[in-house]
Amino acid sequence: MSLILLDRDGVINHDSSDFIKSPAEWEPIEGSLEAIARLNQAGYRVVVVSNQSGIARGLLDIETLNRIHSKMRRMLAQLGGKIEAVMFCPHGPDDNCQCRKPEPGMLKDLAHRLRVSLDNVPAVGDSLRDLQAAQAVGARPILVKTGKGRKMFKQGIPDGIPVYKNLAAVADALLEAKQ
Repeated sequence: MSLILLDRDGVINHDSSDFIKSPAEWEPIEGSLEAIARLNQAGYRVVVVSNQSGIARGLLDIETLNRIHSKMRRMLAQLGGKIEAVMFCPHGPDDNCQCRKPEPGMLKDLAHRLRVSLDNVPAVGDSLRDLQAAQAVGARPILVKTGKGRKMFKQGIPDGIPVYKNLAAVADALLEAKQ
């Protein structure tokens, strides 16, 4: 089985500058859940790796975050897909933790827990910090133009990083390359 890492906000669901603070605010980007289901059916294990500083900021608690993820998993299950694990950093930008992307701690922890190497594992994100965390562990960063991705692309990204319209386009490319 292959592994793929996905950022959450801006990749799977619509992002908000006010943070996603409740299940009602969590809305999938068109085609993203279907893309995950197609990746699953092609043998991909999907893991979400997400900064969730809204917890440190007091905007939501772990219980609410779990309910948001339950909604995401339920909607995905209705399409025949699943997320193997959700890793998240609950810290704020000034907490100096090692798990908040762009730091690689969360990805290193994931590799240790799954007993896998992240070398060349696709890691899809919509921000520079997603790409930097992926590069730090040898994963293959991929930028999507959803969420913050379009703005990030216009500002410039490191050379050699593939850019796609959305997660569905990433899934198309990965599945085509796998044939």
